[in-house]
Amino acid sequence: MKLILTALIAIFGYFFVDYQTTDDTKKESAKKNEKYYQNIFCKKLSGRTEVVLDDKTRVDCLTDIYAIEVDWAKKWAQGIGQALYYGLKTKKRPAVALIVGHKDQRYIKRLETVAKKHNIKIFKIKR
Repeated sequence: MKLILTALIAIFGYFFVDYQTTDDTKKESAKKNEKYYQNIFCKKLSGRTEVVLDDKTRVDCLTDIYAIEVDWAKKWAQGIGQALYYGLKTKKRPAVALIVGHKDQRYIKRLETVAKKHNIKIFKIKR
């Protein structure tokens, strides 16, 4: 039940993300893509990137402790669902690593609200 509720929160969060603001993700992705940040971040944690699970899904970064979903701050809600799923599949603690800029505090706060309730570790990667 808890997992279903969390998945619903993540899905609803996706649709209620504030799309009225400028899309910093597109500007930044032209310079550096998600994989760029993922590789640097995961290497610092001595993790493995793009670990393929038995159902062909991929964990962005897998460490001895965490199953980490790396994503742009604006996609915080999607990150929750993926992190929870990867955590279950790998028997690791779920984590979300947000790629953040100076305008992304609202996304961090949203993620923190859900993460606290569901024991999801949060990492912040500065652009």
